[in-house]
Amino acid sequence: MFSDESRFSLQSDSRRTFTWRAPGTRYHQENTIERHRYGGAGWLVWGGIILGSRTDLHVQSVTMTGHIYRDVILEQHVRLFRGAMGAEFLFMDDNARPHRANIVDEYLQSEDITRMDWPAYSPDLNPIEHVWDMLGRRIAARQPPPTCLPELRRDLICLMSV
Repeated sequence: MFSDESRFSLQSDSRRTFTWRAPGTRYHQENTIERHRYGGAGWLVWGGIILGSRTDLHVQSVTMTGHIYRDVILEQHVRLFRGAMGAEFLFMDDNARPHRANIVDEYLQSEDITRMDWPAYSPDLNPIEHVWDMLGRRIAARQPPPTCLPELRRDLICLMSV
């Protein structure tokens, strides 16, 4: 199982807008777009993919901690897939700090969940990054776009169920 979390916000942060402008006009008012430094309000979304299947999305407004990761993600999502797959189950996370907390390591050992060795800071190796890219593109293409957090949450969950 490949797992990861990603942040989705109400403000566009895709940086995929390309604009042609005449030389020397870079900072003219008509050629600038105001960007919010931290992307504005949003949701932290966790998901997992495995052998042609996927988990439900877990959407939360708070930062991921070791306790949340253990009690919600591992207990309510990963453990169920581990039970269905049996002894051959192999789990992959991205070595983020909450994933490496002692309480997480203890939980994985107690549930006999084997974690895949994975190089730190290597998102390009994780196939779930393609899921986040696809979901981000679908959210950005919504007409009208979500304007509040409940709409963004609804759209995230709706678009993943398609």
